[in-house]
Amino acid sequence: MPVFKTPFNGYSVKFSPFYESRIAVATAQNFGILGNGRLHVLDLNPAGPITEHIAFDTADGVYDVSWSESHDSLLVAAIADGSVKLYDLALPPTSNPIRSFHEHTREVHSADYNPVRRDSFLTSSWDDTSKLWTLDRPTSVRTFKEHAYCVYSSVWNPRHGDVFASASGDCTVRIWDVREPGSTMIIPAHDFEVLSCDWNKYDDCCIATASVDKSIRVWDVRSYRTPVSVLNGHGYAVRKVKFSPHRQGLLASCSYDMTVCLWDYMLEDALVGRYDHHTEFAVGIDMSVLVEGLLASTGWDELVYVWQHGTDPRAP
Repeated sequence: MPVFKTPFNGYSVKFSPFYESRIAVATAQNFGILGNGRLHVLDLNPAGPITEHIAFDTADGVYDVSWSESHDSLLVAAIADGSVKLYDLALPPTSNPIRSFHEHTREVHSADYNPVRRDSFLTSSWDDTSKLWTLDRPTSVRTFKEHAYCVYSSVWNPRHGDVFASASGDCTVRIWDVREPGSTMIIPAHDFEVLSCDWNKYDDCCIATASVDKSIRVWDVRSYRTPVSVLNGHGYAVRKVKFSPHRQGLLASCSYDMTVCLWDYMLEDALVGRYDHHTEFAVGIDMSVLVEGLLASTGWDELVYVWQHGTDPRAP
């Protein structure tokens, strides 16, 4: 698979849940510290180069993107100015964004669409909160504020439409049920900031966390005193972790050590793949729901790679 060069630094990459050959990439100028952003929607061509389907410019960096689970043309973007923007690919760039929600008081770091209900999405922010949104309301449905520091990631449970997890710089992961007044569980996941979390797609009690301490830990929320597995192998902070939609034990991670790793936490030798194709911090990783073994990554080297596990991401 070829590579795509973006004008800004890559922050997040997501495969479309509707089209095998489409991905979205969130980017930010000047490493996201100051400047503009751009949201790219790219088309993958097995026999040719990756091409840009459409792009949307923003006045501030784009830190994350999430595809709608109910409309194949809708995208939600997490913006550095504290806004959450909704884009419709069916409309020209001049008609976008079709909506902008501005309630967070600091950078919005993640967005995640509900895969079960398909009518709502979560955002999390450096203002220490997560928020629940639906498209039919101009304001958020609810704000979740218990973390004592930045919330870097909020992720829906793949089977329970009311349950999500949030990962924070306060070193904890909290489990929430939107029907309850407060969090239902607090996992002291690491001794350092937790930058990412993800639910296992085949075990709705299993969650992975990634931390500044360079490790990934796998937890069973029914018994979280000690992790099920600790995955060591990255040389710097682990920026993002993502469970496979196709294999129960498989997860992917990317790190400030510039590598993408694949793990099977159910094996004794858990590290099953390491890719060192990026030349700057690797901060975005995703695995295709529609094509087994298809990976995408992006990083601060302004490159987007899409490749099949077991092949060289740099191979033409």
